[in-house]
Amino acid sequence: MRADARKNYEDLLTVARTVVVEQGAGASLRDVARRAGVGLGTLYRHFPTREALLEALLRESFDGLTTKAVERETSASPGDALVTWLRDVVTMANDYRDVVASMVAAIDDEDSALHASCVSMKAAGAKLLAHAQAEGVARTDIDGADLFALVAALAWLGDQPALASRADHLFGVIAGSLLVKGAGGDARAKGARRTKG
Repeated sequence: MRADARKNYEDLLTVARTVVVEQGAGASLRDVARRAGVGLGTLYRHFPTREALLEALLRESFDGLTTKAVERETSASPGDALVTWLRDVVTMANDYRDVVASMVAAIDDEDSALHASCVSMKAAGAKLLAHAQAEGVARTDIDGADLFALVAALAWLGDQPALASRADHLFGVIAGSLLVKGAGGDARAKGARRTKG
């Protein structure tokens, strides 16, 4: 990629990140191009669809969450690792408003530009859950698909103006219910402390 094309690409991503945070996943592509100081054609050359732009924005976040999950597997207690990962994913989804539907759809759509990153992130969470279950600190009647559904539900709450004020409290309730009573008390306490802040 030529230097000027690379600069346009990076500028578009930087601006798109701001616009999507402000306007949500349905952000105006015309607004992205205008704020980046390029024509709509330039935007479409780099990102032929809205999903391609979202994929470029989210891939880095998803991959970062996957990397953190792997690191936490050995650096934190299993309960702490699971609850912290859950908090990080919900926070990321709330930062990019209205992206939950795209994430959920991408899991089952192998043709989606978001598919590979979403599947990797989901698998990383499922591995943390399985590790916590093997250590006896997480309930065993849920699996990775259930955990991802909880992420989607908690992120959806944050996207609803009438419910957003309850989202942190409900995160604490859900995070606490993932853990077995008497195990992972530190993880539950951390989840609760974070929800109050």
